[in-house]
Amino acid sequence: MLLRRLALCSRSSLDLQRPICQLFSRQLTQVAHGSSFAHRSELRQAKRIVVKLGSAVVTRGDECGLALGRLASIVEQVAMLQNQGREMMIVTSGAVAFGKQRLRHEILLSQSVRQALHSGHNQLKDMSLPVLEARACAAAGQSGLMALYEAMFTQYSTCTAQVLVTNLDFHDDEKRQNLNSTLQELLRMNIVPIINTNDAVVPPPEPNSDLQGVISIKDNDSLAARLAVEMKADLLIALSDVEGLYNSPPGTDDAKLIDIFYPGDQQSITYGTKSRVGIGGMEAKVKAALWALQGGTSVVIANGTNPKVTGHVITDIVEGKKVGTFFSEIKPAGPTVEQQTEMARSSGRTLASLHPEQRSEIICNLAEMLTERKEEILAANKMDMDLAVNAGHLPQAMLKRLSLSPSKLNSLAIGLRQIAVAAQDSVGRVLRRTRVAHNLELEQITVPIGVLLVIFEARPDCLPQVAALAIASGNALLLKGGKEAANTNRVLHQLTQEALSLHRVTEAVQLVSTREEVEDLCRLDKMIDLIIPRGSSQLVRDIQRAAKGIPVMGHSEGICHVYVDADASIDKVIKIVRDSKCDYPAACNAMETLLIHRDILRTPLFDQIIDMLRTERVKIHAGPRFASYLTFSPSEAKSLRTEYGDLECCMEVVDSMQEAVDHIHKYGSSHTDVIITENEDTAEQFLQQLDSACVFWNASSRFADGYRFGLGAEVGISTARIHARGPVGLEGLLTTKWVLRGDGHTAADFSEHGTMKYLHENLPVTQPLAGQRDSN
Repeated sequence: MLLRRLALCSRSSLDLQRPICQLFSRQLTQVAHGSSFAHRSELRQAKRIVVKLGSAVVTRGDECGLALGRLASIVEQVAMLQNQGREMMIVTSGAVAFGKQRLRHEILLSQSVRQALHSGHNQLKDMSLPVLEARACAAAGQSGLMALYEAMFTQYSTCTAQVLVTNLDFHDDEKRQNLNSTLQELLRMNIVPIINTNDAVVPPPEPNSDLQGVISIKDNDSLAARLAVEMKADLLIALSDVEGLYNSPPGTDDAKLIDIFYPGDQQSITYGTKSRVGIGGMEAKVKAALWALQGGTSVVIANGTNPKVTGHVITDIVEGKKVGTFFSEIKPAGPTVEQQTEMARSSGRTLASLHPEQRSEIICNLAEMLTERKEEILAANKMDMDLAVNAGHLPQAMLKRLSLSPSKLNSLAIGLRQIAVAAQDSVGRVLRRTRVAHNLELEQITVPIGVLLVIFEARPDCLPQVAALAIASGNALLLKGGKEAANTNRVLHQLTQEALSLHRVTEAVQLVSTREEVEDLCRLDKMIDLIIPRGSSQLVRDIQRAAKGIPVMGHSEGICHVYVDADASIDKVIKIVRDSKCDYPAACNAMETLLIHRDILRTPLFDQIIDMLRTERVKIHAGPRFASYLTFSPSEAKSLRTEYGDLECCMEVVDSMQEAVDHIHKYGSSHTDVIITENEDTAEQFLQQLDSACVFWNASSRFADGYRFGLGAEVGISTARIHARGPVGLEGLLTTKWVLRGDGHTAADFSEHGTMKYLHENLPVTQPLAGQRDSN
């Protein structure tokens, strides 16, 4: 009867899920067992997955009863992965806790009935509960635990089956084969096996009872590892009540979460006490994980109790995100990104302490190498260009960004020399100086932000620009470039490190070349102080969403407007509109919307604008009001808030300068906006009322650029309202700190009964850099 029920349930479940499963199964490849995945990103290929739920995950904090909400979210994730075509198995704890809850309830009920009968009234005395034996609790809890799982999985049209095992089921060959056959059949029928040790009959674990090459089933960690290897699982996810494996007990001052653990790293770990429930501990988990890894199963230990991540922890792991500790047999040759960040911060502090002339010397040295070793750079760039062209997936605009030329390198070198000059007066500059009281002076001075993470797409010229700005401002730098420019970035980074070696700060600029996902880098909130994305609006939006606790400098869109006023000059209009749209359509400072004053319609100026755009092959999308004026209008704009990034633009009609400002405030992105007019009063009102980062009068929007502003180079254009705004050069990479120099002063000296008075005198700041002055 049971088999028939399972078969019927499996058949209905399969009928519902077959289209999804067939689609997804074509994307999954069952890897040959015997070799685990080397990188997290490969976990997406895992087809057969074991999820181990520790006692701390399944049970409530009072250890009596189950954490139902937490369990429901885990079931939802397992069901979702099962319905994608993966084969899911669960190794669960919780029978003892569930049984303890049931038995306590029964004992209390029984005692209350007996007391009522003996006393003859309902007034109950204090009742004490006996110590409950674990095996009895397990026996009482198994059926209820399984019924709960079955009810939860039924909500997702997923069938389950219970399998209870003991150590003998693995040590006896016949029983092991029977167990394997049963589980294989359940998986074939699209059923999720839920496995647990038969705690009602299992004896206490014996110390050091592992057989040669075999792990003994002492707890659910060892059971999950043994089962994963036996069933040739691709991935074992062990959920506990800690984030993963730490190098020392969690909570201690120097404890650091280990992202990737290698078998040879065991000596560097100090284990703490086990969790509040269960019979294992982190040491048992690591032992089980290493045994499974040796057997060809990849392992991740992660937190299944954190309410912020429980709802997606399993799916995040399968998607290859940096969650918990990933066990890998292959140790990369270079440092991890965390180690790179620490090296950059340490070397960056030395960089910040250098004399300004020394930082300038480093930048000038890099500028010289850009021209002296251009053949080496261009050869690497040709390799990247050839690969990109042959692949055929990069649009023409990105290919243009990827390409370097001798003239581009010369321009880069000129920009770097400008930065070198600016570096003479950057770090340690006194912005404010106040005499607070006699012999008590306060200064506000410029200092580096700390560690910068700059993520850029196929634009290798960004690397030396950003590196020079970081060096000038004394900041440590992590660079994550697009894979399309891998060869060019590698050469440029080598040249940067050669320049830095001049003053022994080689590690201040790091190039992240590991298979690190951008989203994972954005989670290093304790190591990175500022993220600067350089690339498409989609890249910027993705990073802004992914960044957790790290400020992001940049703009997600560059919807730039040019407003042609009724008093505009014909010559200026044609020149500025052409340059704003056609000079570099993919740039973030290119015009995307052209606003025309109503009085210009059906005039020679309007006809010349249209003819020029047609000559330049610019596709026009009519705004709703502009379309209403035309008998045969161009294609109507789908949205007035569109960044085309190509030879396309929206054209709309407005009645006045004020209406143009209102339109830009509503549909713009606060990037760069332009007015073309000969009326000075109108222009000044436009410049004052518009709150974009860059506002221009009778000048192309393409001037919104750090190099054109004389900043030497820029790390990007920011549309934020605080800190840096507009093209961000050297100044935007600095913050400030307050330095107070006293002579034994205390706050009590200035109290009602104190002997000192505040002066708060502003002092001149025209003096050498902080740290280079003579003492007062």
